[in-house]
Amino acid sequence: MEAKEKSKEYVNGDLTVVWKPGKCIHAAVCVNTLPEVYDPNAKPWIKAENASIDALKAQIEQCPSGALTYKMAGDSDSAGDVVSEATSVELIKNGPMMVKGTVSIAFPDGSKMERERSTAFCRCGASQNKPFCDGAHKKVGFEG
Repeated sequence: MEAKEKSKEYVNGDLTVVWKPGKCIHAAVCVNTLPEVYDPNAKPWIKAENASIDALKAQIEQCPSGALTYKMAGDSDSAGDVVSEATSVELIKNGPMMVKGTVSIAFPDGSKMERERSTAFCRCGASQNKPFCDGAHKKVGFEG
């Protein structure tokens, strides 16, 4: 049984911003880079029409968790889902374990999930979205 990832889409002309909340680690790179687009206190919180397509692409490519990707009209694949050839692991100081590249995850209930680009795994134990990071390390003062 394959787990389905929840996602939301926000359109700006030929570009669609795809947000996968289950991957978000709340690093706030998006909010700090394009505050006119990303406002966590607004509904909807993403207003893709407030920036150029080039600005959106550049910001999305900086998303550390891969929660934000994009697709262009007419493309069958998400252009923002850049998959590296080698999988690498990086421990973020006082934060998650980032796995960059393709990773297959097998859950205790027998379900499986494949993730590409970046996946943030919880190291603090406080995430409400285990095994994935949800940014709870900031609230609990995790050091590691």
